[in-house]
Formats: sequence, structure tokens, C-alpha cells
Amino acid sequence: MANRLDRYEELARFLRSRRERMTPRQAGLPESGRRRTPGLRRSEVALLADVGLDWYTYLEQGRHINVSADVLDRIAEGLRLDESERRHLYHLARKQFPLVDTKQPSQVTPELQRFLDSQTLSPSNVMDARMNIIAWNEAYCALNGDLAMMSDRERNFVWMTFTSPRFRYAKGDQWELHARRIAAHFHAGYARHGDDPWWSEQFEALSQVSGEFRKFWDSHEVLGAIDAPKTLHCPNLGILNFDLVSFQYSNDSNLTVSIHVPHQDGTEEKMQRLLIEYRSRHSEPLESSQRD
Repeated sequence: MANRLDRYEELARFLRSRRERMTPRQAGLPESGRRRTPGLRRSEVALLADVGLDWYTYLEQGRHINVSADVLDRIAEGLRLDESERRHLYHLARKQFPLVDTKQPSQVTPELQRFLDSQTLSPSNVMDARMNIIAWNEAYCALNGDLAMMSDRERNFVWMTFTSPRFRYAKGDQWELHARRIAAHFHAGYARHGDDPWWSEQFEALSQVSGEFRKFWDSHEVLGAIDAPKTLHCPNLGILNFDLVSFQYSNDSNLTVSIHVPHQDGTEEKMQRLLIEYRSRHSEPLESSQRD
């Protein structure tokens, strides 16, 4: 059975990675000659956070010590953490950000499914907190393949990102940036829900099938969502451009609804063609089942 996340060790690794990327100048400290290792010294972080050097050293060694919210704020300020990184730090230290229970499966209501279906030319899906795609519309399948024919694991967005050649082709030269953000999002989720064994099992499986996933994981990046337009590559239709509209479902905070709205630059017409092709490939089995 896979080992569960050790929050203290993960907190230590995260702090070291953030300390090593900082320079004294960025932290507002005077330069002090050549350094054997990159980044700030532990003593400098301790000074910035107004804590003892021994105590901070214990923290970076993964010792089982308690950290107050006030100290976390000072460490985050000293290391110049952004909002996503600050939240990640708090989750690792088990402080006051509310946790979502990912052990209980979420359900998509008929009303939510009808909403997805109404987005005719906009590929749309619903993901749970584990980034499993648990609902989708026809346009999403036309773009990404028939999700009903995929296994539960293949419908996981992280797994799809790192193992699907079709998905990788569609992302083109934006794949690496996307993959880094997805790995970072998974990393943050693991930190929040490390007591749920599903996360450790998924981490082990991803690490075995993708060296790139493990490389991005080890970078300890904690990145937020991208609001920029999405450009996807289609083998027979060329470039497709979308705006992503994403929001948390008010009836279930585990669920995220994502809608790719096609640009009026020919992408709408291409989506119509994709839908026609998708329906023609799937109409015959449907008609056969209706006759039976």
C-alpha cells in the first residue's frame, strides 16, 4: 500500500525549495559574499520571520513541531509567497483554511447535466476535488474522445494530462505549462487531503507512468489557474480558440464547472463540424440499440 503524505516532511521540502529560490536582495537583505548553496540561509529566514534559528532549522528538518498562524504569516512574508503558495503552506501546517472532504463521492444533479448539455458548441465538464471528470457534454467528447468509453482513471484530468497522446497533441506547445500547473494543483490537493489514501495511490501511479509528472512534482510549484484564452490543436481542423469560464458549483463545493466558449474566429464553425462528425460515428450503435 502506498505511503500517506508526511505533512512535516512535505512542509520541510516546500520551505527549503522556497528559501533556495530567494536572493538576499529580493528579501531586502544585504549581500554577504559568495554562497556555497543558492538562495537564503536558514538564519536569514529565521531573522525575517522573527523566530529562533534552532526552531526554524527543526521546521526545515521535518520535526513534528506546531506552527502558529502568526509565524506562518511571517514566514510567508519573508519568503515572498504568493496567495497560492501561502494557502499551500497553511494546508501543510494544518491551519485554518477549510478542508473539503474528498472521500465522499460527489453527484451531478439532472439540472447540472442539463446545463452542460445546453452549452451546445462549448466543450464543458464537471470535475470533483480529485480532478475526476464526472460529467461532460457532447462537445467535450467531440473534442477529447468519448469519455463514456474511458475507465475512471482515464477520466482523471491529471492522468489524462500526463498519459493521453491525444490530449498532449491538442495542447501543442502549451502542454508543458499546462502540465506544470496541473501537477502543482494536484500537489496542493495532496497537501490538503493527505489523509485520504486515494491521493497517495494516485501519486504513486502517476510517478510510475510519467517521469515528467515526477519532475514537475519535485519542483514544488504551487500555481494558480490560468485565465488566458485556450488554444487547442485539432488534427483535421487546425487551431481552435476558446475562452475558459470556470466556477465552483454552489450546491457542492467539491465540484468545478468548466466551459470552453469558442471564439467567433471560425472556431464555432469548426465545433459544429466536429459535432456532426462525432454524432455520425456514434449514431449507428444508438440506432441499433433502439431497434433491439
